[in-house]
Amino acid sequence: MSVEIKVPSVGESISEVQIGAWHAAEGKWVAQDSEIVELETDKATFDVPAPLDGIIVEILKKTGEMAAVGEVIGYLEEAERPAGAEAPAPEKSPAKAEAAPAPAASKAAPAGSGDRVMPAAARVMAEKGLSPADVKGTGPGGRILKEDALSYQAPGASENGAYREEEIVPMSPIRKKIAERLVEAQSNAALLTTFNEVDMSAVMELRAKYKDMFLKKYDVKLGFMSFFVKAVVDGLNQYPQINAEIRGTDLVFRNYYDIGIAVGGGKGLVVPILRNAERLSFADIELKINDFGQRAKANKISLEELQGGTFTITNGGVYGSLLSTPIVNPPQSGVLGMHGIQERPVAVNGQVVIRPMMYIALTYDHRVVDGREAVVFLKRVKEVLEEPSRMLMEV
Repeated sequence: MSVEIKVPSVGESISEVQIGAWHAAEGKWVAQDSEIVELETDKATFDVPAPLDGIIVEILKKTGEMAAVGEVIGYLEEAERPAGAEAPAPEKSPAKAEAAPAPAASKAAPAGSGDRVMPAAARVMAEKGLSPADVKGTGPGGRILKEDALSYQAPGASENGAYREEEIVPMSPIRKKIAERLVEAQSNAALLTTFNEVDMSAVMELRAKYKDMFLKKYDVKLGFMSFFVKAVVDGLNQYPQINAEIRGTDLVFRNYYDIGIAVGGGKGLVVPILRNAERLSFADIELKINDFGQRAKANKISLEELQGGTFTITNGGVYGSLLSTPIVNPPQSGVLGMHGIQERPVAVNGQVVIRPMMYIALTYDHRVVDGREAVVFLKRVKEVLEEPSRMLMEV
C-alpha cells in the first residue's frame, strides 16, 4: 500500500515551503517516525517523519524546489524492515550524495571515515571523485567541511587558478527572509546607533565565585548573557520607549519584556524569544538560552518561539567582533549589541589600570526613541553590569 508524503501545516502565515534535503533516496527503507525529508520556511527548518515502516518509492519534489502546504512530495510503500537494514541517519545520508554515484576515479573510503565527512562536503567529494583520505578536515575533531572539499588541490596541480570553481545554490527561505527584514528595517525606520563601554570586572568576579555552585545546582554554566538580559530588563523598565513599537499611527507601550536572543543556527541566524524575561531567574535564562543554542544547531526551533519579541540582544563577541552596529528587528525599536572582551588600559581614580572591557552598542528607531533616552538607557545597562548589586537594590 502506497502512502502519500505530504507537506504538513506549519503555521497560519505559511502557505509553501522549500525542500531542504531528502534524508533517504528512492528505493531506501525507512523506519516509522524516522526523519525522511527536511523542509524550510522563511522562519524555521523542520523534518517530516515517516508515517510507517516502508520504502520510499517515488520522490516528486527535489531539493530546492517549492511545495505548497498539503501538497504530495513523495510516496512511501509499506514494507517490513529488510534483514540487516537500518533507518537512515540524516547527518550521514544526504539524498544527493546517495543518488549520485561517485565517478570511477573515486577511491573506497576506510571503514568509519565517513563519520567525519559533513553532508555538503560529501556531495562535493562525490563529484570530484575524492575519498576522506584525500582531504584534510579543518572542522571540529578533524571533520571535513564543504570548504575543505572545494579547496582541495591534487598533488602537483598548478596554483594559477586551474581549480577555480563557482557553485550557485538557491537562497533558503530563512536567508531570503533575513535579507528581506534587514532591508525593510533600513528602509522603513530611522535607525541610529549609540555606543558605550563596560568594565566587565564585577561580572567576571561573580562568575568566577559562583560558577561551580551554579553548575552543580542547575546543571548549566553561568554565562554572560543572563547578566545582560537582567541589565536590559532593568533599563527597559526605566525607559519604556525602547520597549515600545509603532503600530499604525499609535505607539504601543508594554509592561512585559520578551527578549529576543540572536543564535547562530544550522540554516542561519535565528532569534528565539525569552518570554516574560522580567520573571526569569539567572538559572531560568541560562537554561533557556542553552536549550535554544542546541536546538538552533539542529534546526529544531519552533515557529512559535521565533514570533513576537519586544527587544533583541545579539552577541557578536562570540565570533570575535570588537565593534558593530546591529540592525533593529522590526517592529521592535531597539537592539543591543555585545562584543568581545579585551583587556585595555583605562583610567580609574586617576590611575591607569588594566581592565576587561567590552564595547556595547544600542541601535534604536529614532521615530520612537529620542537620543537622550537611548543614551541614558545604555548608560544604565553599563552601570548595573559594572555594579550588579544596583539591580537588586533598584537604585
